[in-house]
Amino acid sequence: MYWAKTHAHCRYHLASSGLMNLSIRELKFRPEDLEITADTFYGYPPLRKAIADKEGVDPETVFTTLGTSLANHLAMAALIDPGDEILIEHPTYELLLSTARYLGADVRRFERRPENDFLIDPGELRKHASSRTKLIILTNLHNPSSAYTDEDTLGEIGTIAGERGATVLVDEVYLDAVFDRNHRSCVHLGPQFISTNSLTKIYGLSGLRCGWVLAPAPLVKRMWRLSDLFHVNLPHLTEQMSVMALQQLDHLLPVARSIFTENHQTLSMFLGMQKKISGMSPGSGTVFFPRLLAGTVEQLASILTDRFETSIVPGKYFEMPDHFRIGLGLQPADFREGLRRVGQALEML
Repeated sequence: MYWAKTHAHCRYHLASSGLMNLSIRELKFRPEDLEITADTFYGYPPLRKAIADKEGVDPETVFTTLGTSLANHLAMAALIDPGDEILIEHPTYELLLSTARYLGADVRRFERRPENDFLIDPGELRKHASSRTKLIILTNLHNPSSAYTDEDTLGEIGTIAGERGATVLVDEVYLDAVFDRNHRSCVHLGPQFISTNSLTKIYGLSGLRCGWVLAPAPLVKRMWRLSDLFHVNLPHLTEQMSVMALQQLDHLLPVARSIFTENHQTLSMFLGMQKKISGMSPGSGTVFFPRLLAGTVEQLASILTDRFETSIVPGKYFEMPDHFRIGLGLQPADFREGLRRVGQALEML
């Protein structure tokens, strides 16, 4: 995260994992309807209801917070004690791993293998889950590869967790980028599942910092009390604007779908011409995680930054130094140009 915040942001910012930020002008609202402050200490009811309506759950099972990262932090803190064994996918989003270690967890890993397109093998997960496993953590869509975990696989994971009395935490911040399948939150599969999400990645609304956890009501109450360690209440202006955004998803989602669909087509054509990277296009999602076959990722990233005004995320931040991550959230013309520059840099290795 420190690298993401402090490295030079290039003209062609392929290091971003979400849709480019929308302008406030693209949300329909009346400024006179906004208030700076309200007594919403344990959740703004209209926001909890709007999220519940989107996800098809009871508002009492919705906990709201600042983005998905804090949602993950508070969910983990509510579920585990120092020394508890948890099982986390590899590779994964670095903050999930750092948060678990910060909370004192005994971290074990299960592999999502590139030769299997980073799909989860429940047998692999079962092999690493022990009688001490209290929590299983994964991302869906997978960060950094965009691999999709279907409900049958999630059901098998839920069975493994149930046999051990464990909970499954699924970070679903990229799930709405699955445009060509009917999908729903994992919480509909059983009480052993909880999920985290936000408006950040798919809708270009990162500035609202609207994140949430879906969990059983007693756990939600525990998270409200834990949140007192971090803030008195959430910024009310963003709570109100998040409600407005959730009410306008029917307008925002087609825009996102059009951009990501066109960029996936561009990516597929690009991969058909490349011999120095390997990896199948995920077909959906906001990111792609190829393996570099010639030279080093550090060389490639340096060439891109210094000569081509283009940024990527080195795979070392996902514990896979021979890979790199490309984001697909730019405007299509900028994405095409960014990929063209990646191709030129690859030729220089």
